[in-house]
Amino acid sequence: MIRRAALLLVFAALSGCGLQPLYSGGSGSSVAATLRSVQVGPIAGQSGWLVRTKLIDRLGMAGARTPQYRLDVTLDDNITAFGLRSDQAATQERRTLRARYQLVRLDKGEVVLDATAGSDAGIDIVSSEYATVAAEQTALENIADEVADQIVARLAVYASRTGAK
Repeated sequence: MIRRAALLLVFAALSGCGLQPLYSGGSGSSVAATLRSVQVGPIAGQSGWLVRTKLIDRLGMAGARTPQYRLDVTLDDNITAFGLRSDQAATQERRTLRARYQLVRLDKGEVVLDATAGSDAGIDIVSSEYATVAAEQTALENIADEVADQIVARLAVYASRTGAK
């Protein structure tokens, strides 16, 4: 009984603080409408193609009206070897993907959001070169997912806070 009362008290306190769901209203919300109005510019390289595809997927641009924003993304994709054996051969790699992105309001040509996102993954180097290359590719796909998620989440927070449409 005391637990229920404490839980109700916590929920009552949260409702008074102005906490509300980011995507309330679903696909008809102003946040979703803003995300659909973002055009993703080209991003160089294989990692750029992956991130751009994932961004377009998450922003829901299919059938969107005339874009109001452009998202410019620059990526830095690095693989660093470490964990050296006695014969100086590396035993592990760290794949790092960092993104600097800017959200540009098209009607005014001004940058309204300038931020970064990033992720990394560890890769074991094994005796099969094919397996190592496959692990590097899988790591890239996974960290591209994480970077795209971080960017979309930050864009959604921007849309929510500014009431952008």
